[in-house]
Amino acid sequence: MAINSTEDFSIVLGGPLYQFYLKTRLAKPPLYWFKRRVFAVTMFAWLPLLILATFSGVAISGVKVPFIFDIDTHARFIGSLALLVLAEVVTHQRISVVIQQFLQRDIITVETRAKFDFYIASALKLRNSVIVELLLLVAAVSCGHLLWQEYDFFNASTWYTTVINGNATLNLAGYWYVFISLPIFQFILLRWYFRIFIWYKLLWQISRLPLQLNSLHPDRAGGLGFLTGSISAFAAVLIAHTVLLAGMITNRIWHYDATLLNFKEEILALIGFLVALVLIPLVFFIFAMARDKRIGTYKYGIMASHFVNLFYRKWVDNAAPGTSVLGAADIQSLADLSNSFAATRDMNIIPFSFKNVLQLVLLITLPILPLVFTLLPMLDIVRAVVKVFI
Repeated sequence: MAINSTEDFSIVLGGPLYQFYLKTRLAKPPLYWFKRRVFAVTMFAWLPLLILATFSGVAISGVKVPFIFDIDTHARFIGSLALLVLAEVVTHQRISVVIQQFLQRDIITVETRAKFDFYIASALKLRNSVIVELLLLVAAVSCGHLLWQEYDFFNASTWYTTVINGNATLNLAGYWYVFISLPIFQFILLRWYFRIFIWYKLLWQISRLPLQLNSLHPDRAGGLGFLTGSISAFAAVLIAHTVLLAGMITNRIWHYDATLLNFKEEILALIGFLVALVLIPLVFFIFAMARDKRIGTYKYGIMASHFVNLFYRKWVDNAAPGTSVLGAADIQSLADLSNSFAATRDMNIIPFSFKNVLQLVLLITLPILPLVFTLLPMLDIVRAVVKVFI
């Protein structure tokens, strides 16, 4: 199976959910009508909660945490869930481009093309697995009623629970929340983890092939610098996690007198997890890149030695008196040789830089950054703003 277009490989175009999108006209191949999908999925998870909470009289008041003021719920089903659905479009477009470049840059040789195509076909087969998605759905549904008790129960009545003598019972909104809304969110999230697993597996297999890298490549990564494109490909998935965490923290600050500093361990742990999630598969190429750098430095060093020896004999040892080197092509060649050797010597052994890591950290922490203002007294904030304009 040869790849001829960016639509030929995708880790998201497949599986029962994708077929459901097509049959219900929530998607047009490959992934058009994303606004329709985002609206349908988020409203199916969130709107019944609003209606049922209103019917039960707990939408605006009547309990410690009314529905309208439950930031965690809105962040989960309107913010995070929408991003997870939208991420399919971004990932499909950018991962396809990344895979294409293995061929376009001749990193996959004629001898290894058959194995490369086999790995691609294997990834697509796993992506389309009906059994896997059914297992993910069962896990999401069966765990829904367990997760709400662990993470959402605060020993007080909320818009979805009523607490009597320390025992919590679900109301109508609570049943939809626990057995429909939460499973939808969990299923789509688990489905993303499965897609990322497919990406891990594929990159691991490709990294084991005898790749045709070049230590002279200006990207300082042997020609594999394009792999950093996979970081932005999963950006929406990563941000969905921090939107979820930001909603949870905001709820605790607003309703339960917590502070942002109470969650510094959770924030650091999540940032570390998300950064590792997208960078680990790129590290799979460390051995191939280190080998290419070592061999390139060795071979180019030999060639450079021959050149500089000839240059020295011609222009230093045997140069006629009064010979001018101004405008000599050998001088420019020597400078070019030095620059080329520096490219080999400075080649990285991982296909991303520290700058990529910093940009990634900043990106995924954006939803949490506004919470820093909760640490400052409102009067001090007003005074600071006034000073800016006076």
